[in-house]
Amino acid sequence: MIDIKVPVVGESISEVTLIKWLKNNGDYVERDEMICELESEKATFELNAEQGGVLQTLAKEGDTLKIGDIAGKIDTEATKPAGQTPVPSPEKGTPAPEKEKKPKPAEVSDQAPAALQVEGAKTSPVAARIIAEKKIDPVQIKGSGSQGRIMKNDVFVALAHPVTRNEQSPITRNERREKMSNLRKTVSRRLVEAKNNTAMLTTFNEVDMGRIMDLRTKYRETFKTTHNVNLGFMSFFTRASCFALQQWPAVNAYIDGEELVYHEYCDISIAVSGPKGLVVPVIRNAESLSMAELERKVAELAGKARENKLSVEEMTGGTFTITNGGVFGSLMSTPIINIPQSAILGMHKIQERPVVINGTIVIRPMMYIALSYDHRIIDGRESVSFLVKVKELLEDPGQLLFGQDPVRALLQL
Repeated sequence: MIDIKVPVVGESISEVTLIKWLKNNGDYVERDEMICELESEKATFELNAEQGGVLQTLAKEGDTLKIGDIAGKIDTEATKPAGQTPVPSPEKGTPAPEKEKKPKPAEVSDQAPAALQVEGAKTSPVAARIIAEKKIDPVQIKGSGSQGRIMKNDVFVALAHPVTRNEQSPITRNERREKMSNLRKTVSRRLVEAKNNTAMLTTFNEVDMGRIMDLRTKYRETFKTTHNVNLGFMSFFTRASCFALQQWPAVNAYIDGEELVYHEYCDISIAVSGPKGLVVPVIRNAESLSMAELERKVAELAGKARENKLSVEEMTGGTFTITNGGVFGSLMSTPIINIPQSAILGMHKIQERPVVINGTIVIRPMMYIALSYDHRIIDGRESVSFLVKVKELLEDPGQLLFGQDPVRALLQL
């Protein structure tokens, strides 16, 4: 008989929440087979069986456990049931069991943690994410999948044809309470801490996105064929931010006690809305990555965030954050600093607006951008100049190759 103990998952993490048992009490589990899902204040992770045997669950789903606590036991002397197929061990190079294979981009795994149970019919993970983001009552959605499973298209149909009050069941005043997750509690604490402990100020500008949109339209298919990844907006903003951070290093620094810590590298945190809340995975040394490498990293981290697969290491650190509220339709906002960082760049919705160019009113695809910064370390001149630099780089994408105008670089001006 061996104990299943909560492992050390981070230097500052003292407790975790048992989210879900992946195996039932009394099930026979193979060595290295995933048996439960735990959530810390920073990430969700899975616990594997150290030895094969019969599982005895002690902790309940939703329980808060300290590091080193016993969540359950495994009877290693129990006999494996006849006819049970062994689960291959990943350490020996054998292929993962079918349910653990990562889905192709166009497919969704039934075992993904984002799936929900709605009146006996499951939702696909993608559908569950949209339901959570749009705050839709899943009871109002008719599933078209197997056994009434709610698929992505079913959610889109429900959004396009919302149920009116008269079509719904009788009006109620029911309330529902849920325990706040460790991740949500951490996000709440850090946001309040950022507001209370920093001299936060926000400066705004706007960017004409026409050149970038034309460039993406022209090279989208070639880029995808060459690099096997889509060309999005985030790579442009990340690369522009890296050049601007190197020119204005205070924006890439933070305060540690009575010292200022400057970074000669750009570890860019990307704010991603996951099923359990906002997470900010980090792209390490983003200044050294190509556009294709940035897009791959963004896609990889965003995918892990949606599947609750981010590790603590992938969310630790970061010297500057970029957040994109435009994907939800935000036209303008004042993002909150991701402490201990000193600044965060907010992207917003691209909207056609009338602007004056050379005395003529024209319609251009414009985006408001916002930089929230800690005024204790970043002065107004630095914050405004940083945002203007980002604007210049985005409106003339050719500058993203050298960080300045190619002609001026040629002439060493």
